[in-house]
Amino acid sequence: MEDIVLNSPKAWFLAARPKTLAGAAVPVMIALAMSWRFDSGRFAWLPALLCLFFAFIMQIDANFVNDYFDCLHGNDDDTRLGPQRACAQGWVSMQAMKAAICLTSLTACAVGFPLIFYGGWSMLLVGAACVLFCFLYTTTLSYYGLGDLLVLVFFGIVPVCATFFIQHHCLTVEVFVASVACGIAIDALLIVNNYRDIANDARAGKRTLIVMVGDRRGRRLYLLSGITALLLCTVHVFSGHPWAFLLPLLAYLPLHLSAYRQLCAIGEGRALNKVLGLTARNIFVYGLSVAVGSLV
Repeated sequence: MEDIVLNSPKAWFLAARPKTLAGAAVPVMIALAMSWRFDSGRFAWLPALLCLFFAFIMQIDANFVNDYFDCLHGNDDDTRLGPQRACAQGWVSMQAMKAAICLTSLTACAVGFPLIFYGGWSMLLVGAACVLFCFLYTTTLSYYGLGDLLVLVFFGIVPVCATFFIQHHCLTVEVFVASVACGIAIDALLIVNNYRDIANDARAGKRTLIVMVGDRRGRRLYLLSGITALLLCTVHVFSGHPWAFLLPLLAYLPLHLSAYRQLCAIGEGRALNKVLGLTARNIFVYGLSVAVGSLV
């Protein structure tokens, strides 16, 4: 990659990892589509936008935290197989990244605070948990195989259920199951990321789920993540909204199976970054197809 000026706008753009923002949008997108279908007359646009902005800012905050602490712990050295990171490459100074983490955390709090007026004081606890576990994931929990559980909770159950609750002050079985399905679908991104880094993580003592189960079972987990998410989408059929299952079946499943075949064919190394990109695309297709199917 070309030389990047220290702390330049381009450096910060790359540090924010804009490709990850689609994953942050998917849970909110699904929840808002289901909220509109549930009662479009009570749908409120301002909290909907606040939920979306909060998700985006928290994703950037998580990326900054991950960049800073992985560099601090020496995880982003020359043996890294994944995309280059800002601090490790010298694009952003450690001091500037620390300040950016404070700024994005405070901005997320400022954007999320008005949601209290729509969802009640429980939203304060939800927001605090998001900020807290944003730090705990990189600094502690990812080293003990809990990353996948956090993805399920904070990229599935929390954003989908909280966004829907803010709109209608209630939850349904369909919404909860859809939130679990969303978290499992998005976990495919973490699975392929940890699958690529399995050797480096094992050397660093980072016991991800893939390190614990091994590469062969890791490939199966990747396949099952998409299939399980799709099977959970059958809840929409039983709720009288079959297109929220049929569209992901037609649009998402073939893409997921194709990415799985490429994962198996590539096997290891930096070439797996291609599968990482395909998985990010597939997750967005999943979210879009569930959302559109919910509105049909």
